[in-house]
Amino acid sequence: MFNQLLERRRDSLMQRTAARPLPQRRVGPLPVFALACALAYAGWALLVWKAGWIPAALATGNVLVYALLYTPLKPLTSLNTLVGAVCGAVPPMVGWTAMTGSLDAGAWVVAGILFVWQLPHFMALAWLYREDYGRGGFVMLPARDPSGNLTAQTMLLTSLTLVPMALLATLQGLAGIVFALCATLLGLWLSWESLRFLRARTDAMARRVFLVSIVYLPLLLLVMVLDRGPVSPAAGVRLRGVVDGGDVAGPPRSNAEPRMPSGQTAPASAP
Repeated sequence: MFNQLLERRRDSLMQRTAARPLPQRRVGPLPVFALACALAYAGWALLVWKAGWIPAALATGNVLVYALLYTPLKPLTSLNTLVGAVCGAVPPMVGWTAMTGSLDAGAWVVAGILFVWQLPHFMALAWLYREDYGRGGFVMLPARDPSGNLTAQTMLLTSLTLVPMALLATLQGLAGIVFALCATLLGLWLSWESLRFLRARTDAMARRVFLVSIVYLPLLLLVMVLDRGPVSPAAGVRLRGVVDGGDVAGPPRSNAEPRMPSGQTAPASAP
């Protein structure tokens, strides 16, 4: 809400945002500001109460960065996209710290994946709306890159970066070999589509990169959940255990009784 309040004049110049309530003057700035403040405070209070100070501080800081840094930078420099990507990477850190209480390596790995993923995703979208961004006075790279060459190079480079970035999840013990293989294939798929856009910089190719990026993220996170935990001898059966209804993601219990063949019983323990 804060960004729509600050950008209401520019939003009225863009076809994509001209129908929003503020540009249409269906609501005034003061009620929007009051509601935005109330929601921001309610979110902070709820997180402090239920999750702790770290997630509350991250969420509140994210609102401030988005409203006070990212939004003012959008009409000034194309580097605003990097700041916006930081804002998009913080929410999983909020969830991570709410569950663990700390900003350990896992939080940074997941945030890093989200940060890098947003760049090819947004560049593809911004290319489709480059004329609209130009009308609104927003300095997005595709709006200032008529040939699309720099935009396409950025999309390809960041798509390729997703491969080693996602593999950090396996190296840090967050996920196993199945995840590593799927993450590599998904990253190469997105990179291939970005390469096709580099070769033929058309709206159709950009739209394809955008759609593949939308498929990439939920699939990657789903496999990360299914193949969670460090690489171990049990890593190859994690997915089978989840599908069968068992829980084999965690380490085996040391006091578990051995499984005996049918018709036999385990020997009695020594007194």
